[in-house]
Amino acid sequence: MLTMYSTTWCGYCHRLKSQFDREQIPYEVIDIERDENAAAYVMEVNGGNQTVPTVRFPDGSALTNPNIAQVRQRLASIAGN
Repeated sequence: MLTMYSTTWCGYCHRLKSQFDREQIPYEVIDIERDENAAAYVMEVNGGNQTVPTVRFPDGSALTNPNIAQVRQRLASIAGN
């Protein structure tokens, strides 16, 4: 399952969530403003920035502010391994 690191006010996050729902891609959302460990992870993979949405994939890789095509491509790549 995907993990999306988000905030309540992030428009890009809301858009990506609706795309996940439309594509029936299962995911969980973690609000980095409520979870210090999540905020630290996002900063670690984004050069010290709290950039959202950051999506973590089941293989441990991450994409920052991906579009739905990039997410589908990464999922297909993971499934192919």
